[in-house]
Amino acid sequence: MALNTNKVLKKYYSIKEVSDMLGIPASTLRYWEKEFKQICPKKSSSGVRQYTAQDIEQIKGVNHLVKEKNLTIKGARSQMDSKLPIQTDTFEVVERLKNVREQLLAIIDELDATPPCGLRL
Repeated sequence: MALNTNKVLKKYYSIKEVSDMLGIPASTLRYWEKEFKQICPKKSSSGVRQYTAQDIEQIKGVNHLVKEKNLTIKGARSQMDSKLPIQTDTFEVVERLKNVREQLLAIIDELDATPPCGLRL
C-alpha cells in the first residue's frame, strides 16, 4: 500500500488560512489582488475568496519582491509581469536555504544541550 506523499492536501484555502500561513495581513492580500494580475483567487457565490496553491506561490513571489528585495509595488509588478524564471528560482533557493538554516540551528541547540560522551555533570 503506497502512502500519499502529496503535500497539497486542500484544493482551496481561505484568505484567513493564507494570511496565517504566510504571515501576511488579509488586507495586504486584498490590496495585492488589485495590484498584481497574477493573484486572482476564485470567489464563491457568497464572495468568499478561494486561493489555490498556485495563487499562494504567486503571493510568496510578491512578498519576496516587496518585503525581502524592498521593491516598490510598481517595481514588483514589473518584475512579476516580466516572468523572469531566475527570480522564481532564486526565491525557491532562498526558501530552501532558510529551511536548512532552521534545521541546522535546531541541531546545534540539541548538541549544546547534550553533554559530551564520558563526562559527568
